[in-house]
Amino acid sequence: MEEPQGFPPMPPPPQVAAGGLADNVAGALAYITIIPAIIFLVLEPYNKNSFIRFHAFNCLVLAGVGFVLSFFTAIPILGWILGPILGLVLACVWLLCIIKAYQGVRFKLPVIGDFVEGLAK
Repeated sequence: MEEPQGFPPMPPPPQVAAGGLADNVAGALAYITIIPAIIFLVLEPYNKNSFIRFHAFNCLVLAGVGFVLSFFTAIPILGWILGPILGLVLACVWLLCIIKAYQGVRFKLPVIGDFVEGLAK
């Protein structure tokens, strides 16, 4: 059966790590909080996989960026305007990273992507 035109081809089925979680599921779970990201960096079958390591480090760096950006809310007036906007942007980027990880894509963010790529190797 042919796929309809206009849609990208279906990706191959995800690889299953020795621990039982598929790589794309583990990559997406790494973004839930920083706790699964740290666990995936410590546990043996997952810390050897560069895809899972990439998404775990990406989550940790995004959490750090969110922590730094949260200080903008302390600035009177400007911070009260920019704080919710930056929070919304960060939430959208976080959701995009979860979706891309579940699709099996190693999605590099513009500013922190190369840094995270270096950490994951």
